[in-house]
Amino acid sequence: MTNRQGALTDIQIPELPDRDCPLCPRLAAFRATQRATHPDWFNAPVPSFGDPAPALLIVGLAPGLRGANRTGRPFTGDFAGDLLYRTLMKFGFAEGHYAAHAQDGLKLRHARIANAVRCVPPQNKPETGELASCRRFLTAELTTLLSVKAILALGALAHLQVLAAKGLRRVLYPFAHGAVHTLPDGTVLADSYHCSRLNTNTGRLTPAMFEAVIAEIAERLGE
Repeated sequence: MTNRQGALTDIQIPELPDRDCPLCPRLAAFRATQRATHPDWFNAPVPSFGDPAPALLIVGLAPGLRGANRTGRPFTGDFAGDLLYRTLMKFGFAEGHYAAHAQDGLKLRHARIANAVRCVPPQNKPETGELASCRRFLTAELTTLLSVKAILALGALAHLQVLAAKGLRRVLYPFAHGAVHTLPDGTVLADSYHCSRLNTNTGRLTPAMFEAVIAEIAERLGE
């Protein structure tokens, strides 16, 4: 089955953004500019990727310009994907070979990746209104994926989007790297600094720190 972007999808999410989604005018304009500059890139709302019945849902912020916006798969084609997929493979959440393109054959096991904002934002910084407009798609995914037992939020904004999508008060679940929250429905929400090049280059996030978060999730899920 294919979605409206023409990318493979394995579950029926109730609501997906159209290829020419108009909800966020600034993002739509930026998307149009990128299509003109790079007509061979994906340049559309990036669909989620992974297991159709995941125990773990990983939530990032938004597609990277030369990563998912180019390749059409979350965290694929940029540095963040190198660290993320390497770590997921180490702990049994992925198998195959990550070659930084969407046709590399990589598969996720019991895990799925979604972005809080589906379109690439200028300077990788979505605005508040764009986060709110795109939240409907994350909400749809969270309510559809009944198998999810753990959510990994990559960064504070992704953490806040998960809470908002679930209708939970942020003050009760503060973001902190390595924090693990048990939500009212029994789902575990784990936090990590985003696995971006900026965070790893500055030492804010080391591979060992990131692995510790994934290891905690794997232990809780019995992986």
